[in-house]
Amino acid sequence: MNWWTIDETHDPARKSWVESADGHRDFPVQNLAFGVFSMAETPGTRIGVAIGDRILDLGALAAARLIPLNLTEICSDASMARLLAIPAQDRRALRHALSDLLCDEARRPVIEPMLHPVEACMLHLPTRIGDYTDFYVGIHHANNIGRQFRPDNPLLPNYKHVPIGYHGRASSIRPSGVPVVRPTGQRKPPEADAPIFAPTARLDYELEMGVWIGSGNDLGEPVPITDAAQHIAGFCLLNDWSARDVQGWEYQPLGPFLSKNFHSTISPWVVTPEALAPFRAAQPPRPEGDPQPLPYLSDADDQAHGALGVMLQVHLTTQAMRKAGLPPHRLSHGPATNMYWTVNQMVAHHASNGCNLTPGDLLGTGTISAPEREGFGSLMELSQGGKSPLTLASGETRTFLEDGDEISITATAAADGFVSIGFGECRARILPAR
Repeated sequence: MNWWTIDETHDPARKSWVESADGHRDFPVQNLAFGVFSMAETPGTRIGVAIGDRILDLGALAAARLIPLNLTEICSDASMARLLAIPAQDRRALRHALSDLLCDEARRPVIEPMLHPVEACMLHLPTRIGDYTDFYVGIHHANNIGRQFRPDNPLLPNYKHVPIGYHGRASSIRPSGVPVVRPTGQRKPPEADAPIFAPTARLDYELEMGVWIGSGNDLGEPVPITDAAQHIAGFCLLNDWSARDVQGWEYQPLGPFLSKNFHSTISPWVVTPEALAPFRAAQPPRPEGDPQPLPYLSDADDQAHGALGVMLQVHLTTQAMRKAGLPPHRLSHGPATNMYWTVNQMVAHHASNGCNLTPGDLLGTGTISAPEREGFGSLMELSQGGKSPLTLASGETRTFLEDGDEISITATAAADGFVSIGFGECRARILPAR
């Protein structure tokens, strides 16, 4: 079975006895995302399943032997390290068991005590992230940024031949809600003769999706493009915060360093490939004249199903807006199909030289932007590098983020004839530099 196989768990007529699940923006019973949570009255962390505005304790289900017996030990863990690595057929079996339990009214008396209000819980990273790699597959973002520096040739010659990426810092990735401290770094203002060491003046967000690696590969063994999907355990939202002025000074000749490694924010829920099966889409065809991928990156099934029918949104609130009770200002919205390379191509390329991917590794897509301004995925694009300030409903203007600003990323997977699902929120507020 492929990860785009649709079955009874996706049936739009399927309803849960958990009242808040029906019509929930992110977590109807057709989703069943996994995460790690804790409660004030109970020590330690546990694996949970998002259902409406509740979290189902997976460890409690395992103790009651209500899930596949071969998964009871793994589902009782304090993190998702081992759960991410299970084979797709086991993940599918667990999904079916959870769906049946949450839709069978007769099971309600037993299962309901295992549900916890999400507002009474704290969400954590799904697991300790071993390695983090950020790609650059959003071609419209690459064009928009490149055009600011190379108007005639915005894309570098290799862009359409190879999925570009760099190794980021895993230790500074945090779940939604953890504030971002404005980083201090070395930068060179245009009017200065020498660099200075000061808080960034050009703090930016980046709209991305995250890809959780499941089963890995041995060192020296590539992952064929036809097998890449078997190494993907799920998806999340990602904001790879950027200090643009630090980046502009440090990235020559190498890539981003201190401008990116101070903090990255992810949504804490892992949305499985099985949940996204109804929302698989054909990869947009390459423009006429573009080179075709080399054979190790070419697969007909991947081109037919490798894109994600997900709509992404970014909202901003400022201190003044919150004080005045104003609604969030939408900065951008656009589809995740604005990616030049598929997720499978990212995985296959990453391992093509024999690099060993391991369970719990995280890949970022890079900033996803649309061709139109309303879909730009960063302030660097929206403000044209700081030249065109944005005016907010409060009358304030922004070129880059200020202290007290809060960025929230959300996403919805939708397709005709199916119940839409979401990813939860990827949110953080900016604190002053220390």
